[in-house]
Amino acid sequence: MAPKLPDSVEGLRAAGNLSFRNGQFAEAATLYSLALRLMLERGASDPKEESVLYSNRAACHLKDGNCRDCIKDCTAALALVPFSIKPLLRRASAYEALEKYSLAYVDYKTVLQIDDSVQSALEGVNRMTRALMDSLGPEWRLKLPSVPLVPVSAQKRWDSLPSENHKEPAKSKSKQITTAKSRVPSSGDVERARVLKEEGNELVKKGNHKKAIEKYSESLSFSNLESATYSNRALCHLILKQYKEAVKDCTEALKLDGKNVKAFYRRAQAYKALKDYKSSFADINSLLKIEPRNGPAQKLQQEVNQNLN
Repeated sequence: MAPKLPDSVEGLRAAGNLSFRNGQFAEAATLYSLALRLMLERGASDPKEESVLYSNRAACHLKDGNCRDCIKDCTAALALVPFSIKPLLRRASAYEALEKYSLAYVDYKTVLQIDDSVQSALEGVNRMTRALMDSLGPEWRLKLPSVPLVPVSAQKRWDSLPSENHKEPAKSKSKQITTAKSRVPSSGDVERARVLKEEGNELVKKGNHKKAIEKYSESLSFSNLESATYSNRALCHLILKQYKEAVKDCTEALKLDGKNVKAFYRRAQAYKALKDYKSSFADINSLLKIEPRNGPAQKLQQEVNQNLN
C-alpha cells in the first residue's frame, strides 16, 4: 500500500525536500506541485511560501535537465518575491545550459548586486564574459539586455525567507576550475587581465574592496597565472572577514609563486582569525625563511605563539 501523502502545504514541502535530498527529483517535483495545487484550492495567499515551492521545483527540473521548465518556475518564483537569490541562480544555470549566455549573465550579475560574495555567481559572470566575448566580440557589453537595478531593501533578502532545507545543488566546480586552468591565455587575454588587475588595485586604494574582488575575479577569468592577483584578492577577503576565501586565494597564489611573501602573511592572518594557529605559525615560519627581518611577520609570530601556548 502506498504511504499516505501529507495533507498540508508544509508537510508536502518537507516530503519534497526529503525526496530531493535522496536524489528522487521527479518525485520531489510532484510533491511541490501538489503543495502548489493545495495552496490554490485553499485560496491561501502566502507569496513567500509559493515562491519557495516554485524555486524548489525549479531545482528538480534543473537536476533532471529540464531547463525550460526550470526557467518558467524560477520566473514564477521571482514574480512573487523579486530578487530572490536561489531562483536567480537556478535560472542563470538553465539559461547557461541552453547557451542563452546574455540572459545568464544578467541573472548572475543581478545576484552579485544582492550579495556580491556568492561564489557561484562570480564564477558564472566570469564564464559568461568569456562566452560572450567569443560569440559577440569586444563590443559584447553593448549587445546585452540591461541588468535590473536591485533596491537596497532587497539586498541579502533571501536570509529572511523560509529555508529550503537543502543546500544549492553543487555544480561540478572542480571541472570548471580544471578547464580554466588548462586554458592557455592568449596575449590579448593576459593584457586584459593586467588592466582589470590594475582597476582592482585602484578600487582597493579607494577602500572599495567588494568591487575590487569583482575586478580581480574578472582578471583571473582571462588569465589565472598571476600570483599577485590572487594575493591581492585575498587581502580584500581578509578585510571583509571572508577568511576561508582568503586562505583559498593565498594557496592559489603560492602554487604559482612559492616565495610570495604577501600570500604567506595574509594566509597566516586568515588562519589566525580562523583559530588555526598551527597552520598560521607554519606560514609565518615559511615567510621568515624568505625574509628573516620582516617586522610585521615577527609581530604576528609572537601573537600566534601566545595563542599556541
